Amino acid sequence: MSTSLDDLIGVLSRWLAGHVDNARLAAAASAADRVELSADQSEALEALLAELRKPGAPRRGELGRVVRETLEALALG
Repeated sequence: MSTSLDDLIGVLSRWLAGHVDNARLAAAASAADRVELSADQSEALEALLAELRKPGAPRRGELGRVVRETLEALALG
């Protein structure tokens, strides 16, 4: 099942607020419907997935920066 753009934006926002964990964030990002995304949006999503795939537990500060950048790219198109 794919994640719509609106649903993905919701998950990113909830992660920033501390309401969802990294596993839910990774699942939503991995399931994103890329057909809806522009090249810039897709690039931002790939950067987020790369950050989530790094070995060890992602540091919230660095991951937060990438989440905010991804959210901005998705929201602005």
